[in-house]
Amino acid sequence: MSSPSIWSAGRYDAVGERIAHIAERVVDAVGRRRPLADATVVDLACGTGSAAVAAAARGAQVTGVDLTPELIDLAARRAPHITWTVGDAADTGLPGGSFDAVVSNMGIIFVEPVSQVAEIARLLKPSGVLAFSSWVRAQSNPLFDPVIAVLGAPATVGFSPDQWGDEALVADRLAPHFTELEFERGEHRWEFASVSAALEWLQTESPMHVATFGRAGGARQELADAFAAALQQHAEPSGVVAFASPYVVVSAVYRAS
Repeated sequence: MSSPSIWSAGRYDAVGERIAHIAERVVDAVGRRRPLADATVVDLACGTGSAAVAAAARGAQVTGVDLTPELIDLAARRAPHITWTVGDAADTGLPGGSFDAVVSNMGIIFVEPVSQVAEIARLLKPSGVLAFSSWVRAQSNPLFDPVIAVLGAPATVGFSPDQWGDEALVADRLAPHFTELEFERGEHRWEFASVSAALEWLQTESPMHVATFGRAGGARQELADAFAAALQQHAEPSGVVAFASPYVVVSAVYRAS
């Protein structure tokens, strides 16, 4: 489980707005398996609720859950017609067997997987649908490689978010409770007006990066320089910085025991 203080750093919507199109694909994955009109849907680790809003727009009755109160406050102002609650995605306290679908857009991937899968199974009705997105590990990542180069690899906690992009591992994690797995791959295009604009976004807006710069201490400038060098490799002649990050949308059907 990520600390809520990390996600309240910077401006979460600076990331959420960029990846909202992936939330649409997550909800599409549910819609291909069952009608969304009048379906009960819960968006876990919802952030400011891009998947929740997408599901509600298609007629679903939606609840959004996130650990960070500041993000739930933003979500509630954005979409007051949705039920929002502060809570742990792996221990929501919501009634068991009460949802037709569970969705998450780059959210549950940050939660300890065993407890998260168990909670999803508890929440779903028989034959309920799970759909979520995950980043896929890439050969290079200018938004993360500089952190490793300057600060070293993060302390291991037994799992990492991009493990949810490994189809074999995901199949193994979901096997006790889910069937009919599908994986839809895509690429998200990150684009910034310039290297300096990208650095500004990293240092003041993207929550994970703002938190990382906050703990960099005396290495803060070295970290900024490393990001600048990595981003410069993706600068176009116009000065625009653009690169793609692979992701996957996973969907499955709950097999009640």
